[in-house]
Amino acid sequence: MKRVGLFFLIVLLGAGLAFSSAVIASAEKPTSETTAGKEVYLFKYANTQSENHPRSKSMMLFKEQLEKASNGRIKVELYFSGVLGKEAEVLDMVVTGSVQGCRGGLFERANKKYLLYTLPFMFENTDQVIRLMRSEFGDKINREALANGIYIPACGVAGGFRNITSNVKPIKNPSDLKGLKMRTPPIDMTIKTFKALGANPQQVAYTETYMALKSGVVEAQENPFSNTVDMKFYEVQKYLSVVNWQLHPDPFYVNPGWYNSLPDDLKAVFDSVAESTMIYSDTIWLNSEKDYFYILKDKLQVNELTPAATNQFREAVKSVWQSYVDDGFFSWEDINEALRIAKG
Repeated sequence: MKRVGLFFLIVLLGAGLAFSSAVIASAEKPTSETTAGKEVYLFKYANTQSENHPRSKSMMLFKEQLEKASNGRIKVELYFSGVLGKEAEVLDMVVTGSVQGCRGGLFERANKKYLLYTLPFMFENTDQVIRLMRSEFGDKINREALANGIYIPACGVAGGFRNITSNVKPIKNPSDLKGLKMRTPPIDMTIKTFKALGANPQQVAYTETYMALKSGVVEAQENPFSNTVDMKFYEVQKYLSVVNWQLHPDPFYVNPGWYNSLPDDLKAVFDSVAESTMIYSDTIWLNSEKDYFYILKDKLQVNELTPAATNQFREAVKSVWQSYVDDGFFSWEDINEALRIAKG
């Protein structure tokens, strides 16, 4: 995997306390202009998390460092808190080019092989999945997204392991999920997993989940600790069950037409800063998960799975792994190769 971004990682980490404010400007400006005889390229970026979320904070550094490294030839505008729309809407904007970049869910639209990262109970710790994402194996998954109209210069992890909150009861074994109205993102792997565990998955937009939980449209949800705190889901839930069932990838979606319009020198700068930004995002996001857990521990009743219960869950979802092999998303050879790389 290319490592040209490591220089910028050092700069990013050193500038960690100097986050600049997000620029919330008109979304209708042209994507390039001419200043002092040089073309300036506008990069509009959006995500649905608040400006205090680790994903957003890393993008503040991205803006600062990309504008600096490009000598002002790339201008970055940041839109947080879903101000440009829901994740699906913004990703559509990236594909069509009205927005140049975003981060969030819906990664199977970019490449169905991203689902390999999300196989339930596949990884023992976050180091394993990061090692896999930063390998040539991970680079190939990123490159293949071009076939679906999305350029991905780098991919990280969307926080730590995903865990379950509920307002009905704690989740201690698979039987506790039977019939539970579980909010899920529109991700096939998540839906299949909770169906296999006996839950009743309900697809609800991320930005609408709080009200769905409050009104009883759904009874439970699953997310990393950071998202659960950022969206204040704890206000309308009673229980937190630490099941560590899955991690999500966090691809950096970029419009390929915009990227290809850049001169070669700016392409190299963009890729380098994007790669380092994702490494920085992984660092601050994963480090923050522990703090987010302590916040939730003070607000919810917490339980953790026993090793025996974890094995019960793993056995209960084996059919999910097989279903993706049967459907041709990836092979057992792919899975075994990924596990070999992940475990070093």
